[in-house]
Amino acid sequence: MVTHVPAEAPGDERGALLAFVEAQRGAIRRSVLGLTEEQAAGRPGVSDLSLSGLLKHGAEMELNWLRLAQQRPNEKQRTQETWIDGFRLVGEETVPRMLEFWEKAAAETEAFVLHEVESMDDTFPLPPAPWFPENGRCSMRWMLLHLVEELARHAGHADIVRESLDGRKALDLVAEEAGYPGRS
Repeated sequence: MVTHVPAEAPGDERGALLAFVEAQRGAIRRSVLGLTEEQAAGRPGVSDLSLSGLLKHGAEMELNWLRLAQQRPNEKQRTQETWIDGFRLVGEETVPRMLEFWEKAAAETEAFVLHEVESMDDTFPLPPAPWFPENGRCSMRWMLLHLVEELARHAGHADIVRESLDGRKALDLVAEEAGYPGRS
């Protein structure tokens, strides 16, 4: 979903990257604007993707990268058996609870990057996986760019799913969220 990302102050790489991450978070969060739980869980095509599932995946994916960078255990770590539950709400999970969970994860990401990371060149180890190099590492900068990439990819999915559900387009949702008359 398109929004204007404000220009960073000169030399403010962290602020610029965090602003782009937030823009993509906002795109996914806006995709559930005004929907019921049932609508947000709807799958208008043959794909397994739903808006509430994309919301949950975005939040858990960000937390996972944050925990990797912090080199701390991830309290929401998925296994092969629970992987699919990362794309759908289960049990007592609701859209408002996912939005709250993501808000907390986002605040923690921002505090970590702004106040704990000494250098954007600092690295952390990547976990063993077929898509990562053996004994691979990545920088804090790479992590934030990857969050932009991953969230933007899923924001595009969310645009398509939302428009398929009720015809609402990304700019309609941006205008509605901002209280702009005449677009909703």
